[in-house]
Amino acid sequence: MKLFVGLGNPGSKYARNRHNIGFMALDRIAEDHGFGPWKSKFQAEIAEGRLGHEKVLLIKPQTFMNRSGQSVGEAMRFYKLDSTDVTVFHDELDLAPGKVRVKAGGGHAGHNGLRSIHEHISPAYDRVRLGIGHPGRKEMVSPYVLGDFAKADGDWLEDVLRGVADGAGHLADGDGGKFMNAVALRTAPPRSSTSSKPEKSAPKPEAKPVPEDDNRSAMQKLLDKFK
Repeated sequence: MKLFVGLGNPGSKYARNRHNIGFMALDRIAEDHGFGPWKSKFQAEIAEGRLGHEKVLLIKPQTFMNRSGQSVGEAMRFYKLDSTDVTVFHDELDLAPGKVRVKAGGGHAGHNGLRSIHEHISPAYDRVRLGIGHPGRKEMVSPYVLGDFAKADGDWLEDVLRGVADGAGHLADGDGGKFMNAVALRTAPPRSSTSSKPEKSAPKPEAKPVPEDDNRSAMQKLLDKFK
């Protein structure tokens, strides 16, 4: 069994925040793969289903971001799982908007949700880093991540969420490469190699020289013929 954890803050006030892209990813996975209804358990909203060859529990902690680890740790202990069975979907300031990366283990880079999970289950879990970009200055980070996605972000955000859902089965099976390929097909689809080339125009026939007017007399023509 695998635990897929999406990070965010509960309530409609935060639903469209950049910080809640982890919740959005799990909602799309649940919808596209026919998961069961969301229920309340482990201080979280949970939904059960199958991805690839694995049974998967989707978890959206309702403890607010900085206490996400409480919920994840509780679910992990209940099912007697290891931290390596956990994959966390979270917003990533250090990736450009629309970029997605898979990572195993590592630090929390100041992300409050990851910091809490580190404390409760150890750093040895997988992450799906969902790029939201950086506002440019440290003091702007908090209002930026707690701000809603702009209308202009709609297209790339939709592509990312669809790509994550497309590749979720590969991720559950432990194939990060195929997962990333599925995401790339949505976010950076290959260009067609069969684009029609402009037809070459038929060569124009060479213009025949126009004969000059012959003003010679009959006698002159006869004399010129025997020169």
